[in-house]
Amino acid sequence: MTRVAAVDCGTNSIRLLVADADPATGELVDLDRRMTIVRLGQGVDRTGRLAPEALERTFAACREYAAVIKEHGAERVRFVATSASRDAENREEFVRGVLDILGVEPEVISGDQEAEFSFTGATKELTGSDDLAKPYLVVDIGGGSTEFVVGDDRVRAARSVDVGCVRMTERHLVVDGKVTDPPTGAQIAAMRADIEAALDLAGETVPLAEARTLVGLAGSVTTVAAIALGLDEYDSARIHHSRIGRDRVKGISDALLKATHAQRAAHPAMHPGRVDVIAAGALVLLSIMERIGAEEVVVSEHDILDGIAWSVA
Repeated sequence: MTRVAAVDCGTNSIRLLVADADPATGELVDLDRRMTIVRLGQGVDRTGRLAPEALERTFAACREYAAVIKEHGAERVRFVATSASRDAENREEFVRGVLDILGVEPEVISGDQEAEFSFTGATKELTGSDDLAKPYLVVDIGGGSTEFVVGDDRVRAARSVDVGCVRMTERHLVVDGKVTDPPTGAQIAAMRADIEAALDLAGETVPLAEARTLVGLAGSVTTVAAIALGLDEYDSARIHHSRIGRDRVKGISDALLKATHAQRAAHPAMHPGRVDVIAAGALVLLSIMERIGAEEVVVSEHDILDGIAWSVA
């Protein structure tokens, strides 16, 4: 066993996994897995820069994570940063801050690398599931981007496109600095058109139509699953590998787009940091399912974070 720590810093959240990994058996035993909403990508689509308050929220989470990593005595640490930090002009400020706190330099990875990690994390434990047909299409709906990966035992094709729950919300649903409550029909139509254009782009590289099993990752997907399952609180064990039908996803997406902030926040399994962006995330998921004709999505709690952990093990 090798004790490793993986940090995934995205547009909306930063997450930590400390685990014991055994490459010989393919076993990854969680010791600590946690997530903090920091909204690092706040305003990046508009300004091209990481906001000072967003950086400070992220650095505060890094200080907490540094203590956890030290407590568990992780032998190897890898910090991966994705969409927001790829797009930002001042990303060196972010890099220096993380290095000072954690002692490791954040790797601002490409969308293709992000896709590889997501696929590994999501599918490593699906091997041997006789009822899940290959190839898999793994979709990781993040805050700033969505990764599409088709593969069976390995990645065959991957593409990252700039549609995520935070980016779509800020681009289409924010007026005068506030999220429209609820969105108008015109706003929803514009957002849907943006998503469809991104799906066209993804389809140029990734054979979406060849997928036989859709695997969905990240907070937008797991939150939709929590709502579909009627959970009284967020329960990773029940969400992991749950299967949510397309009609149910459509019903939830439609309801979230019609709901007010207070109504979305009232869902007991809803993280407060997702209330403003979940409607956009649900629409991205629904659009993907409709595009490829998927009858259901297999929801995975294991994703890019697990893929990062395996990469250092």
